[in-house]
Amino acid sequence: MANSGFTAGRVVALGLSTALLAMAVAAPAQTRPADLTVLPSTPTTYTPKKTPWGDWDFQGTWPMDNVAGARILFQRPEGFGDRVWLTDEEHAKRIANAEKSDAGYSAQDAGIERQAGTQGQVEWTKTSDFSWRTSLLVSPKDGRLPALTPWAQTLFDNGRSGWVPGQEYDTPADFDAWDRCITRGFPASMLPNRYNHGLQVFQSPGYFVIVNEMLGRRVIPIVPKDQVGKHWPKEVEAWWGNSRAYWQGKTLVIETANLKSGDSVTYDLQKRAAAPVIVTMVGGAPLDTIPVGAKAHSVEKLTMTGPDSILYEVTYDDPEVFTAPWTAQEEWNRNDDYQMFEYACLEGNVQIRGYISASRAARAQIAAGTRKPETIEQDSRSRFTKTFDFDPVAPGAPQPAAPRGAEAPNEG
Repeated sequence: MANSGFTAGRVVALGLSTALLAMAVAAPAQTRPADLTVLPSTPTTYTPKKTPWGDWDFQGTWPMDNVAGARILFQRPEGFGDRVWLTDEEHAKRIANAEKSDAGYSAQDAGIERQAGTQGQVEWTKTSDFSWRTSLLVSPKDGRLPALTPWAQTLFDNGRSGWVPGQEYDTPADFDAWDRCITRGFPASMLPNRYNHGLQVFQSPGYFVIVNEMLGRRVIPIVPKDQVGKHWPKEVEAWWGNSRAYWQGKTLVIETANLKSGDSVTYDLQKRAAAPVIVTMVGGAPLDTIPVGAKAHSVEKLTMTGPDSILYEVTYDDPEVFTAPWTAQEEWNRNDDYQMFEYACLEGNVQIRGYISASRAARAQIAAGTRKPETIEQDSRSRFTKTFDFDPVAPGAPQPAAPRGAEAPNEG
């Protein structure tokens, strides 16, 4: 797997389409050590306020725009090697890129189709320790996803989704769960995407609720630590799994099991799964065809490192799919002015029918001799066979496109 779809490639990247509205404040997260390959432990020096019933109060709106805007990728670009942290020179480039991006912001042009720059990216980049990171993945040491098992590799290579080049469309089973507006997958949904990646946290006695701007919400019971492993019977599965949480000091620990298992090969919709890492995550994995095993399990840790910052960590373990567990970290920044509107994707979704109709029409034209078949190189989906993004400060990386232009960056 490490030598197929997951290797970092110099690809034409889509610019981030959302305006970065969160204005960050300095937070003592994980100060950069002298050895740039070392990851310090999560600091717990900050003490949050408490709810009326005595839990630590994490409530608020936490968009993930800053990390995405800095192009801190999920998987580490190979040029960084085992480094968790940027050098001074690299960070200066990241600040310079943030200045260009903020300068290019236009409220009139903000939207999916046009890149309208950012707001607040410079302040966050200058003040957040997390802005020095080289990737979200911190384990394995190289910041790359572990290799797939032979079983999972076969399913990955033969899976079907809307991102696979050369694939035709005839049924809903030719599309992944996100294509069909069901879910972005787990833990993919907890990590930066291209747009609409806000989070809201609500709390009530005995419960911790996370509302995703895009496709999903989690109502998580808080239980004694010795009861956190009492999940549903193994036959019961869900797209978000069954999550149970407990407090470990000032950190909320969430354990999740019973994730919807399956793959992207089967035509049985009941047996198809949502990939845990997807192509449109910032620096994710190609094709959206990674399977999910019946033993998939995760441990998430949420720690407030300041009044307006949370360090989020997730360790994902699926021994049937990955040859080792992997761990990612991300900083959430509070922005209670960020508005989350209904993500009405499933209702009125005509895209699946449109793709199927277009695919059938193209094949009919080819059969009639009125159209030439595309080569794989001509297929626009070919760009999704490699890591979708690049970090412009990584050694050997191309430079970013102008924030408001539609031009692709040079691959030099």
